[in-house]
Amino acid sequence: MSTEPKTNALRMLESLGIAHEVAALEVGEEHFNAAEVARRLGVDPGVLYKTLVTHGGPNEIFVFCIPGNAELDLKKAARVSGAKSVDLVALNDLTPLTGYVRGGCSPIGMKKKFPTWVAGVAAAQEKIYVNAGARGLQVSIAPGDLLRAAEAQYADLV
Repeated sequence: MSTEPKTNALRMLESLGIAHEVAALEVGEEHFNAAEVARRLGVDPGVLYKTLVTHGGPNEIFVFCIPGNAELDLKKAARVSGAKSVDLVALNDLTPLTGYVRGGCSPIGMKKKFPTWVAGVAAAQEKIYVNAGARGLQVSIAPGDLLRAAEAQYADLV
């Protein structure tokens, strides 16, 4: 019997029958960047994807997943989303928008469906890690399965 927390993301993966593995890390009050999470998991930061929530206008929210060792190119993000420009949402807005907390934001199972893109470099990987919906919880998943679960598409983002 599994003792892992059942987050919205994990429930959604199970309901879709998508194969995945969960990796849990001990976390305290401090927030770790993606490179540190990758180090603690013992994986390359290029296969650990961070989820960034952005706004392109007052009612335009977009989600981007990029490798932990990369930076989101805001111009490319705006281009693929069709927005004039995009900026990261304020941390205070993250939980009300997504249902997830900082350091625990998954592209899967947000409160509401937002247009979502995954960096195209993910397609070359057999498995990538994304947040599983809680701080210290990551899920290893095939990139194509992530696209299906998050209703996302690939894009040039970095």
